[in-house]
Amino acid sequence: MSDQGKTKLTRRDFLRAMGLGVGAAAITVAASPLGSETALAVNPSFEARHFADAAGRPQRPWWVKTVDQPTIEIDWAKMKRFNEGYKEELGTGTVRGKGFEAYVGTARTEELNAKSAAVIKDGILNNVPGYTLKDQAMNSSQSTRVAMSFLGPQKAKTPEEYGAPKWSGTPDEASRILRAALRHNGAATVGFVELDENTRKLIYSFDPDGKELVFTDDVVASETETQRLIPNIAKYAIVYTVQMSEETMRRSPTPLGQQTTGLAYKRHTVIQASIQEFLRTMGYMGLGASNINALAIAPAFGVLAGLGEMSRLNRMITPEFGPMVRCFVMLTDMPVATDKPIDAGIMEFCKRCKKCAEACATGALSFEDDPTWETRGPWNNPGHKAYFEDSTKCMTYWKEVGTNCGICFSVCPFAKKDKAWIHEWVKAGASTAPFVDGFFRSMDDALGYGAQKDCEEWWTLDLPEYGTDSSGMI
Repeated sequence: MSDQGKTKLTRRDFLRAMGLGVGAAAITVAASPLGSETALAVNPSFEARHFADAAGRPQRPWWVKTVDQPTIEIDWAKMKRFNEGYKEELGTGTVRGKGFEAYVGTARTEELNAKSAAVIKDGILNNVPGYTLKDQAMNSSQSTRVAMSFLGPQKAKTPEEYGAPKWSGTPDEASRILRAALRHNGAATVGFVELDENTRKLIYSFDPDGKELVFTDDVVASETETQRLIPNIAKYAIVYTVQMSEETMRRSPTPLGQQTTGLAYKRHTVIQASIQEFLRTMGYMGLGASNINALAIAPAFGVLAGLGEMSRLNRMITPEFGPMVRCFVMLTDMPVATDKPIDAGIMEFCKRCKKCAEACATGALSFEDDPTWETRGPWNNPGHKAYFEDSTKCMTYWKEVGTNCGICFSVCPFAKKDKAWIHEWVKAGASTAPFVDGFFRSMDDALGYGAQKDCEEWWTLDLPEYGTDSSGMI
């Protein structure tokens, strides 16, 4: 994306234009409830703090409100369990795997695959920034992952093997302990949802490998050649996010930018296996994804668990990290304290912003003013209002550039993991004063946020672990 013709403002210029001085920070803090994270963001420092409540929920910014229903409409009667792997007899499924070829045809798929390989080879041979050998090497380094399985490694000792009863405690205590374990193993945010007649519909009917996910009255989870059997007593969904690097994603679409996505998935495999073993030793089951993007529609569970809101991206955006996360789900029979959705003004902001749709190279994202019930294709799951995307256009572009694409993520005004108070002020304003959303979008453009950054510069940066910063969540 070119920056020519765009006006760049510094934060100082922005504050002057707004008629604000250094006292604005004090005003912002004063306008926030005492002890809010907004106040901490003005002068952040790392220190261990206790969880905000008995269930281990951290204290969130004052403008993040807990609500009974998500900020998108859901018609559970119309929603059905979706198959992740494309099923020819049903004509539905995601664009991953066989789905893309089914939707665009074999000839077009082969043409795009050849083009993708040529782009990668050309980038390496001609030292194209973001596609050089070192960039591709970094991307390749994320492809080696811990083995994933539905049942978990099952190597940890059980309580019976220790001659002890399984752990017991209140749902609040269980949630607090699981949050601590997940956070320590690398999760960014954690929430819990109870499975019922409705929320079960968010569990896939078929996994990407074609195995059917079946609920059963058996008390022990099991797996056959054709099915994965989920005991009905495993009625709690553990939902967690893993951060991606904002700095790295702003080098998309390149192999260098892609690797932050791969790294998030790789970290997830370690987290999932670790928590499966943790739960096993506690005396409970931990049922996970058998491979990437398996088991359940994770962003939907994330929304129900209050980790974020759906957006124009048709992905979840979080108050803490914007869209710079990947979301994952596990199931357990450990009784936990569940969570509610949130309203942080994110969906309302998306209605007016449209920056991601404008930046999308293929027009895959919706420009409609409001979410709709009408899907864009059989790769979308009906039964809820959304800004549905054209996944075939998106995947076609991936193949044309030889890598995945994160442009829509990186340009999002919520994708600012920055402790500067102005960002918290803008997010709070978007939540509490929707009439200024257009102004905030304009300022995001004027300050130059979202433009693709130099790929060679990335190799000179002294970034924190994984290229992310989670200190604000501790």
